[in-house]
Amino acid sequence: MILATIYQGLNWYLISKHHGLVRLMNQKNKQRIAGMLLTLLMSHSGFSQIPYAHQIAAHREEYKADFLKSSTSPLKKDDLQNLRFFEPDSTYRIEATVQRTPQAEPFELPTYDGKKKTYVKYAVLTFRLKGKPYELTLYRSLQLAQLPQYRDYLFLPFKDATNGQSTYGGGRYMDLRVGTIKDGKVLLDFNKAYNPYCAYSDGYACPIPPKENHLTVSIEAGEKQFAGKK
Repeated sequence: MILATIYQGLNWYLISKHHGLVRLMNQKNKQRIAGMLLTLLMSHSGFSQIPYAHQIAAHREEYKADFLKSSTSPLKKDDLQNLRFFEPDSTYRIEATVQRTPQAEPFELPTYDGKKKTYVKYAVLTFRLKGKPYELTLYRSLQLAQLPQYRDYLFLPFKDATNGQSTYGGGRYMDLRVGTIKDGKVLLDFNKAYNPYCAYSDGYACPIPPKENHLTVSIEAGEKQFAGKK
């Protein structure tokens, strides 16, 4: 029933002249269909019943498509084949306890191109992974907080024991939203960890994960080292 409803919704989008999506019937637009399917999945009440691996696969298709939407993207269509990911692993989908830090002062976070960006510590996240306790700090960009569409945006940069081996040496990022924090808890899904633009090309102001966010454990989830030329 869930998939039937999704396919019906997809067909509606395909024939809707209002959205101008009739051309998506063409096989050359598979990537756009995948993005639409992800949107339908996410908005559907039965999304949680879709197999986890399928959820992550849909998320990654949308992630790839986003590179082609930005004029400042370091990747072109032909580069997307060089993106690599760990296999989806639900053991890296973890509930963390959120301890807010309302008295935290803004600070300058260095970037890999020598610049600095202003952030404030938003909360400390504590969680257990493979039976051991860990801690990460969640930040908010003061610059992005001025934009309505990013007002609830939260930033989680981190390093782990895979950096420089199977993953990018400069660490990886995760995005969260204020609204995803419920009753002092938030879901951390390392399968959605992604590389900063600096992993693909030089010249980007990518924040360097602070020492407090350096994990000693290997996070074998999310995006791997880029397989193309930098």
